[in-house]
Amino acid sequence: MTPSHAYSGPETSGNWLTRTEAWLDARGKGAWIATMVLGFIFFWPVGLALLAYMIWSKRMFSGRNSPMSCSPRARGAMTRMRSSGNMAFDSYKADMLRRLEEEQEAFQSYLNRLREAKDKAEFDQFMDERAKRKPDTDSPVET
Repeated sequence: MTPSHAYSGPETSGNWLTRTEAWLDARGKGAWIATMVLGFIFFWPVGLALLAYMIWSKRMFSGRNSPMSCSPRARGAMTRMRSSGNMAFDSYKADMLRRLEEEQEAFQSYLNRLREAKDKAEFDQFMDERAKRKPDTDSPVET
């Protein structure tokens, strides 16, 4: 027996489940999802078990080394940094993204003003109703 075969650690052997898990991990989340779908197609309890395992082990939501694990703003920054190789298109894309961000900020500002106006109207209505009720409750009780 050679020295390389003397060690039977989890990297070189192990049960078939451990090897399969390592193989799927090496190929990413898509491989896990494809295996789960195939499990549902061929024998639904296998697909269900794989889904439960993926959720339990946080493989479904981990998104390791994936752009989807970033916030939308970070994904947008990564998209902006990538060049397509076409300077005219990259310029157009940068300008369009800038305009869209400005429109989004303007819309958020509009929504905030709308919420503030609605809150103020509701508060004013509450204060008016309270002012109308107050004289009735402050009147002396006749006995």
